[in-house]
Amino acid sequence: MLVFRASKDRGAASFGWLNSKHTFSFGRYYDPTQMGFSALRVINDDEVAPAAGFDTHGHQDMEIISYVLQGEIAHKDSAGNIKTLPAGEFQLMSAGKGIYHSEFNASDSNNLKFLQIWIQPNQFGGAPGYQQKAFERQNGLNLIISPDGRDGSLQMKQNAFLHQLILPQGEQLALPVQADRRYYLHLITGSLQLGEQRLQPGDGIKVAQLSSLSAEALEGPVEALWFDLP
Repeated sequence: MLVFRASKDRGAASFGWLNSKHTFSFGRYYDPTQMGFSALRVINDDEVAPAAGFDTHGHQDMEIISYVLQGEIAHKDSAGNIKTLPAGEFQLMSAGKGIYHSEFNASDSNNLKFLQIWIQPNQFGGAPGYQQKAFERQNGLNLIISPDGRDGSLQMKQNAFLHQLILPQGEQLALPVQADRRYYLHLITGSLQLGEQRLQPGDGIKVAQLSSLSAEALEGPVEALWFDLP
């Protein structure tokens, strides 16, 4: 099963300082057919004006991933973390029993673009956690997040994996899929053929009940996020 989600069909939010596209229901955008997929609950494609951002707010029992596409995030939280997250780096904040944080555009002159992703955990309560790392961008699938922190990846409280997919134009890759797992692909750059579906930036696709699947970079380089979900 492949279920396509076109970029143009995502929910939209605009507050002057923030323009956002919502893959799944979030905030004022509600679509009962788009409430997440498996443990994946949120993919927000955010663009934040200079020196603006999200004031201090709280989360509980959620795995929150930020991936910066352009600019830098100034992060501060109630666990004492004061960090700057530059373009190309991944951040994973485990909310646990509760955490408060703020996220601001660290620049006074340039817009910030980043993906905000929420994954529902399979462990609840416990102390909040913070992880941040830059990964090498190698062709193929690059492991970013796993349940056990294998191979230097960030560790998440869920039986799920996040890979960064990098493909030069014209290159093909057989994606590792199992019929009893679910997968989601979000395309960031390039043009990608996934099975019989062609994707453009901002598009996504749900994958389930498949034992084989191939990807081809039609226009590149392709960058995408590949979620392996329970």
